[in-house]
Amino acid sequence: MEVKENDMDFLEDLDLYNRAMENAYYIITGKKTLDDLLNDLGEGTADDIALPFDPMREDGKTPDIVEMLIDHYEQHEDYEKCAELTNIKTNASEYR
Repeated sequence: MEVKENDMDFLEDLDLYNRAMENAYYIITGKKTLDDLLNDLGEGTADDIALPFDPMREDGKTPDIVEMLIDHYEQHEDYEKCAELTNIKTNASEYR
């Protein structure tokens, strides 16, 4: 089966999306910092870190970002992460 260029673009986009969700999960839950993600890259720069929010302007704990992550992990049936993110969303909304 031959892989077409459009298929590769889709797979690369899907990989980037999944990395952005994983990176956001780490930052929002406090499991990693932006510096940790940067160190994981090796020679990359902060611009190379895939995230669904700008870490220089916000912490990612906005209801829309957290809800996007919950939806993502529900689709992957990772309910432990969903529960953790739901708890963060609930606590964050109490302080906003």
